[in-house]
Amino acid sequence: MLLVVASSCKKQEEHRFSGYIFGTYYTVTYSGKENATLQGEVNAALCAINDEFSVFDSASVVSRLNRGEEISPLPEDLIRVLELSLNTSRQTEGAFDITAGPLIRFWGFSPGEAEQNHDTLRVLDSLRQMVGYQKISIENGHLVKSDPRIQLDFNAIAKGYAVDKVAELLEQRGIQNYVVDIGGEVRTHGEKSSGQAWRVGIQIPTETRDGLVESDYIFEMGGKSIATSGNYRNYKEINGQRVSHIINPSTGYAEASPLLSVSVIAGDCASADAYATAFMVLGIEKSMKVLEHHPELAAHFIYYENGQYQFQQTGNFPAKIQK
Repeated sequence: MLLVVASSCKKQEEHRFSGYIFGTYYTVTYSGKENATLQGEVNAALCAINDEFSVFDSASVVSRLNRGEEISPLPEDLIRVLELSLNTSRQTEGAFDITAGPLIRFWGFSPGEAEQNHDTLRVLDSLRQMVGYQKISIENGHLVKSDPRIQLDFNAIAKGYAVDKVAELLEQRGIQNYVVDIGGEVRTHGEKSSGQAWRVGIQIPTETRDGLVESDYIFEMGGKSIATSGNYRNYKEINGQRVSHIINPSTGYAEASPLLSVSVIAGDCASADAYATAFMVLGIEKSMKVLEHHPELAAHFIYYENGQYQFQQTGNFPAKIQK
């Protein structure tokens, strides 16, 4: 999770509004002349994204596709996110996979939680037969599945994409200095009304989902996007074991790893969101190998070792501001 660090010297021309979407908060902060209709426009844009991508809404486009309904042509936003998702899957050898919905649902992290039983391995083997990004494609504006049982789940990228859509809306309205924050996925542009750069802080992992939210690594954002994926907030206790919501598509299980969170900086928030999830699956060593081929990305890893929190990052990750 990311925290936008507040300024100590605001001017009147800095404006902020907040709301609730995708089961979390959103906040928009911008500098310049106040736009009285902007929050309504942002709410409408976010609701439109929810109407397409929510697996919790039975009437959404994704839910209809998952039921086997034919939708042609697909909405433009859905095609954009599908293409980005498939590209990320190829770049990470399937560590990010929007067809992993049945596995995620099995562990109870999306609608229709399956009952856990002693035959978990057999069930997962069966579910993995309908998982695989190679089994879907876009042809002539509609979705093609090689297996009709395939279920799509965009939860690991839709929030980042929504941040990008709000940023696009702000720039269309002539706003060049802003921060968009949806549940800790952040995109910035320009600077604060004081002339300072926007600052972001990375949350210290907590022992429980309700632990105190604190930031340790604070840095300046330079007109880019950042997203964090972690296993310390969204998890379930099953038979006395903590199961993370981040499931490895190839095994069907949550990864057992000292890695607690990954924050990724990218040009767009959808990419940052997707890669952060993939890197949680891959672990630090494999993620760093992927990052060698993607200098446009920067990453910050937090893990637990020798009784304390440790971190590792790419050389291009912004420097920490010393307090």
